[in-house]
Amino acid sequence: MSVKNIALIAIVIVLAACKEKPKEEITPWGTTVTYEQEGEDTVASSQQQERFSLDDIQQTGEMIMLTLSGPDTYYEYHGRGLGVHYLLCEKLAEKLGVTLRIDVCKDTTDMLTRLKNGEGDIIAFPINKAQSDGFESCTVGKGEWLVAKENTQLAKALREWYKPTMYNEIVKQQNYLLSSGSVTRHVYPFMLSAKEGRISQYDALFKKYATVAGMDWTLMAAQCYQESCFDPRAHSWAGACGLMQIIPSTADHLSLPRERIYEPEANIAASARYMRELQQSFSDVNNPMERMKFALAAYNGGYFHIRDAMALTKKYGGIPQRWDDVKRYVLALSEPQYYRDAVVKNGYMRGSETANYVDMIMSRWSQYRHALRTGTQIVSNVKRKNTSSLPSMPSITAVPHHKAAKKNKWRKE
Repeated sequence: MSVKNIALIAIVIVLAACKEKPKEEITPWGTTVTYEQEGEDTVASSQQQERFSLDDIQQTGEMIMLTLSGPDTYYEYHGRGLGVHYLLCEKLAEKLGVTLRIDVCKDTTDMLTRLKNGEGDIIAFPINKAQSDGFESCTVGKGEWLVAKENTQLAKALREWYKPTMYNEIVKQQNYLLSSGSVTRHVYPFMLSAKEGRISQYDALFKKYATVAGMDWTLMAAQCYQESCFDPRAHSWAGACGLMQIIPSTADHLSLPRERIYEPEANIAASARYMRELQQSFSDVNNPMERMKFALAAYNGGYFHIRDAMALTKKYGGIPQRWDDVKRYVLALSEPQYYRDAVVKNGYMRGSETANYVDMIMSRWSQYRHALRTGTQIVSNVKRKNTSSLPSMPSITAVPHHKAAKKNKWRKE
């Protein structure tokens, strides 16, 4: 054999060895993760992934919860997570001293597979007893929560922490949070004086920022009354603040300093910018009045949920640029067959609240215009009461949470 052939064989052997050699990476917390190389991409080998024990979870400061979207499991509401099972798992995370990361799965099979592969720490979702084989389980409510078979520490901590009374306590707390009693506000007059053309003491601000919002000033007033009943100090458990009930994260987005969030002019000005932004985001809705309804719906229920309803409307033969058609599917997003539809990307929503929000504002706007045109005084049917006498809000907010962006928990951040 020639020297040239020997050299070629040696090169092939070296290349093959390099190709087959797995890539090892040290995670930020000191463990070694082995990757199999596939061309230019690298993926974690599920057979070689390390199981995260309770000590590992507490060391990294994060627990990943696997779940499905639903009213009792997990959904986002005004920028805050809700769902009885989510709220319970949040309490568990607080007990363990870690933050909670949410990974919403496609279906039960996907959820079980991810737990087996080490892509989550706990399934906080009511699993059937028959599906719990091969996992450590704990009965929560009417189903089983699961952790990996090897994760005996977490399973023990879960069983020692959970008490059957907790479930009903969280149900009551969530019901309270979703009631009007959880919003602290004083109910001011629905309209000051029709004869004088005055709706509220903030009319000058509505008129000033109506052009920014692209709205009639009386429509801004109608929206403000729906949000806060004209109380500049109104606030909700979810963190919504001021006349237009702006949540802190939205204030940040709108460059509204948090220390000014309760100032009437700053709050209204920020809301006007947000309404303009929302209307621009629905540029595919050509009719200005229809576009306004979509923007109002997004202000209350979230832009992406409204886009989900539009996708359902198109799928089922409606006109996705007509609010009355889309409203039907905003309401339908509270039903499993719709919020689990393949075209829906953001899961369950409290559609009845959003549909009612738009209806009430449009009705109130009509009343305001009629009153100002005719000089006929109107009064609110909202009961006035001193909200300072309401019971204190239950302690439901526990630890920061966020959605999992990727499956692999030892990804680089």
